Amino acid sequence: MNQDYFDYATGVRMVPDRLWEELFGFKKRAGESELEQVHCDLALAIQKVTEEIVLKLAQAAKKLTGSKNICLAGGVALNCVANGKLLESGLFDGVWVQPAAGDAGGALGAAQVGHHIFASQPRTANGDKMRGSYCGPEFSFSEIEKILDKYGAVAKNYENTEHLCQETATLLSQEKVVGWFQGRMEWGPRALGHRSILADPRSAETQKKLNLKIKYRESFRPFAPSVLAEDLNDYFELSDVSPYMLLVGQVKKERCHQLPENFHGQDLREKLYFVRSDIPAITHLDFSARVQTVHKEFSPIYWELIQQFKKQTGYGLVVNTSFNVRGEPIVCTPEDAYRCFMRTEMDVLVLNNYVLLKDEQPPWHEEKSWREEYVLD
Repeated sequence: MNQDYFDYATGVRMVPDRLWEELFGFKKRAGESELEQVHCDLALAIQKVTEEIVLKLAQAAKKLTGSKNICLAGGVALNCVANGKLLESGLFDGVWVQPAAGDAGGALGAAQVGHHIFASQPRTANGDKMRGSYCGPEFSFSEIEKILDKYGAVAKNYENTEHLCQETATLLSQEKVVGWFQGRMEWGPRALGHRSILADPRSAETQKKLNLKIKYRESFRPFAPSVLAEDLNDYFELSDVSPYMLLVGQVKKERCHQLPENFHGQDLREKLYFVRSDIPAITHLDFSARVQTVHKEFSPIYWELIQQFKKQTGYGLVVNTSFNVRGEPIVCTPEDAYRCFMRTEMDVLVLNNYVLLKDEQPPWHEEKSWREEYVLD
């Protein structure tokens, strides 16, 4: 590749700013500026080229190895749409994507290589041993209580997990936005129901509310569904489970709404906000969704919550987005979660078995950053 046209090896951008307009024929979009059709067209073109290359590489891999299955890693393996196209192509019987498929996930491959080469252990594959990717830290009830005491937080303790999930499901059905903090943190860039912000997928207002009042980003950005694994095919056209939210599938046709006759002549924003299905908060412009299947054996409390939501509403899925605001990492500790909860317009926070309602909390006084706290020479 001619590095005159790229900046990723020595800089932080793929294309140098000086070459953008020359290469693409229009000015680079400034952050927060209006999204135009030309930006959408470029994004679609890049996506289509990426899908074509991924499929060709996969075909070459199959020809070289004869394998019936394929395992993907690397940053491009986080491209859920391309992964979904590879699965639906039928080229392989199984497509498995490592949940921390970016650069950080290289540690997993290094460990596997060391185990095989230096410890002389066989390379075996007997199902998904990552078991939901819940490999991060977890926090005890006493550690959570210390944070609640520190901030004078008001919380109700539900010692019975079923009652906790019933109450949370009720709040979700009332279109409350819930910060959900449970057990071990996920490993990888996707929140998988242990450090998640949850909402009702049936509401047409959920998408705007989460983006503008919680995530502080463009209001049109789509969200992902967490669906009971056993209910996957009631909602989506996917031929395999997707425990790590790394596959995109189409929403079932019977759930989708007919586009109006004048749809393609409408303003871009009107197109984005058209209610496309009976689960509009997670249905993308092309009637697809980035799916996470929730498995009882991997995440029993999260599974129970969705099961209780299904009992109350008839829908076995919820909106799931990462527990953070734009520009910040996913929360890790109970204190991270409480601070994010109080600094946004989130309605409810669940810390293990403790439920906190926003309108019951003491006033939040924004803390100084370390740069403001200390004068640096």
